[in-house]
Amino acid sequence: MSKMIPQNLIEIMVHNAQEVQSQLAKDHAPVVKLHSRYGKAIWLLSELDPVNNIAFGLCDLGQGAPELSYVSLSDLASLKHARLKVPMVETDPAFDGKYPMSVYLKAAKAAGRVVEEDAVLSLISPLE
Repeated sequence: MSKMIPQNLIEIMVHNAQEVQSQLAKDHAPVVKLHSRYGKAIWLLSELDPVNNIAFGLCDLGQGAPELSYVSLSDLASLKHARLKVPMVETDPAFDGKYPMSVYLKAAKAAGRVVEEDAVLSLISPLE
């Protein structure tokens, strides 16, 4: 399991994934924000398959095309800075996902990047 993400958040993500698989829910709020320490990449993640360590969420590699996708937490954890040899991806402990993922997606598609400002997100209606 990933050491980047606190255990309590992992448990929420696994629970969210189970709800989606059971067709009990499909538009969870992001649980965790990961970001590149030395770049523009951001991942807002809501679900986790604990067997394969694959998370689902809004992935923005900083190239103007954010999208919903799957990402390997093992791969993200293995990324190191070429010279400094420190981890490239870290958790944002201050992140609080207040809106459904569809709201973050709509805002990101319009802006070409992940948007976290309440003033923008509060004006967007979630998917029905």
